[in-house]
Amino acid sequence: EHNTAMAQHTDTAVGNGVDAVVEKVCSDELPVHSLERELGDCARAVLVRREWLKRQPGVASAEAVGRVPHEGFDYDAVHGACAEMVFGYIPLPVGVAGPLLLNGKTYQVPLATVEGALIASTRRGCKAITAAGGASAAVLSQGMTRAPVIRFPSAIRAAAFAAWMHDPANLAVAQEQFATTTRFGRLTSCRVTVAGRYAYARFVCATGDAMGMNMVSKGVSAVLDFLSAGSFGDLELLGLSGNVCCDKKAAAVNWISGRGCSVVAEATIPGHVVESVLKTTVDAACELNVAKNLIGSAMAGALGGFNAHASNIVTALYLACGQDAAQNVESSQCITLLEPANGGADLHVSVTMPSIEVGTVGGGTILAPQRACLEMLGVAGAGQEAGSHARELATVVAGAVLAGELSLLAALSAGHLMRAHLAHNRKPAAP
Repeated sequence: EHNTAMAQHTDTAVGNGVDAVVEKVCSDELPVHSLERELGDCARAVLVRREWLKRQPGVASAEAVGRVPHEGFDYDAVHGACAEMVFGYIPLPVGVAGPLLLNGKTYQVPLATVEGALIASTRRGCKAITAAGGASAAVLSQGMTRAPVIRFPSAIRAAAFAAWMHDPANLAVAQEQFATTTRFGRLTSCRVTVAGRYAYARFVCATGDAMGMNMVSKGVSAVLDFLSAGSFGDLELLGLSGNVCCDKKAAAVNWISGRGCSVVAEATIPGHVVESVLKTTVDAACELNVAKNLIGSAMAGALGGFNAHASNIVTALYLACGQDAAQNVESSQCITLLEPANGGADLHVSVTMPSIEVGTVGGGTILAPQRACLEMLGVAGAGQEAGSHARELATVVAGAVLAGELSLLAALSAGHLMRAHLAHNRKPAAP
């Protein structure tokens, strides 16, 4: 009855002649996809779209539409930037894992997830790292990529294009063209892969504190337009992305060459902390890591998946901080290494993550709650030095993954995993 009342309230809350607008939408007099522009009111557009949606085939329950929350949200920020055909929003619980002492700075890491025990486990890893004196992380490289697929009349012409792009003098020409499209982006390198008549030019670009996909795409388009009007008038651009970039897919090119920020993080955990906080031993944790993350992943044919659950932490942090959650695919590529240290008394742990794709401006970072999570970390917006906030966020991602890996491997090696999930991820059935 309560849910029915909520749905009815939503219906009547539209008011002010909106019913007539809904009728126009349902009769195709008014395009449902452009209500924000047609009505000039994003919040009202959401109300109209909700009522339209309730009447559409494929919606099993109109009342269910009414139970998707919609009030108290900044739809003006979303419009034209984050989503289309919006009819509400999905709340996600966000918790905090910390304190995490990383590179001499303390962080409380926001994680948005519906997986019970994940935050508690990551927090335990943070506790162990901080008790050990903290972790260190370094960014090995930074650069967003775009690799258009180009077809030439012959393989020889494709090879000629590759040779031209690999000449430093010609790269400088391409850099000039790229720079005409952006104040913040900079083309740093390009490597062409040839397959018969097809050429895949993997442009690597500095994009400041933006994740930078749109910036790079615009700049690469300008380079190709210049080339097609000059020395390579016979090039045929088949697609601005030819899957050698490689975006949102597990790929060896990212694992080997990197994409976004390539980061390594490490910590040495004293043996007494391993035993008192992580409830395991150095030898047990190391033995499991080899058997599971190295041998087990190799037997599974893993591509960059030599870890316990890096994607758990990456995705939760991405959702909390307004990142592109689908990029967890390549951003979660990670190898976790555990080794005895100091004669076997202590535990050295590291994670190497070659393709963490993050930004602190643009995209979902413009939404107030997500920006607030970035502000918690001290990395919202552009840094004083170009790219510094994005790099710092990438190190936080790696540091949080380090904590998550450490805790899960400890729980598995001590046989505590199921007990933790039963405590944090199960509720008794309602009487």
